[in-house]
Amino acid sequence: MAERGPAPAGIDTTRPSVARMYDYYLGGKDNYEVDRAAVRRVAEAMPEIGQLALENRAFLRRAVRHMARQGIRQFIDIGSGLPTVGNTHEIAQQIVPDARVVYVDNDPIVLAHGRALLATDDNTTVVSADMRRPAEVLRHPETIKLIDFGRPVGVLLIAMIHFLTLDERDAVMGALHDAMAPGSLITATHVTRDGHALSAVEGIEAVYATTPTPIYFREHAEVAGFFERFELVEPGLVTIDTWHPDPTDPAPPATKWLYGAVARKA
Repeated sequence: MAERGPAPAGIDTTRPSVARMYDYYLGGKDNYEVDRAAVRRVAEAMPEIGQLALENRAFLRRAVRHMARQGIRQFIDIGSGLPTVGNTHEIAQQIVPDARVVYVDNDPIVLAHGRALLATDDNTTVVSADMRRPAEVLRHPETIKLIDFGRPVGVLLIAMIHFLTLDERDAVMGALHDAMAPGSLITATHVTRDGHALSAVEGIEAVYATTPTPIYFREHAEVAGFFERFELVEPGLVTIDTWHPDPTDPAPPATKWLYGAVARKA
């Protein structure tokens, strides 16, 4: 792949970016050689990484449709990554044409590309904020402009909570829970070490340790702790291939690397 031109101001191309790596997993072009080199190292430990990314994306689509069909009309997609096919607003607006969506990411390239993509859609916006500082997400002027926290909201943390330490977990999930109105829904996916070789897990963790965002593989019980203040929607916390599979929107073959769930605030 030919290298992109000079990076826009404020974008660090000396270290891999999680958002740009994920873009490359999905076959995108908004990445640099430093990102592609990191992905190649991940693929050495997890050859099915591209398949996993597509599987994760299919879960996002199913979860957003579920939320919209449950009456959710506004969404906050935290750690949304670079725009790609089947974005949250596109899926939600197929069911709720006036659904409002706030995309959140802390990578400058996401802000630049997202704003360009969404410039003509008054019901969507993208903000720069870090999930580790949930007040930045929840109180951002652009968030408040679109999201009415007095009404149920759908919060997405797709492939995000595995970047939180267990010490950060309660503060982040607690702040989100407290801000959400009763009837709100939250969805998340998280990588797991269950059923996988320790050498593969350690290899991937080593690659992500070179990024600004280390990753943590966890067992089922540890992942379940992220949802402890919420009520899990059936079938609960499961590998994402078993969460309401949709024959009309098939996912790739299961990798069993990700747990996922949708949960409700009572």
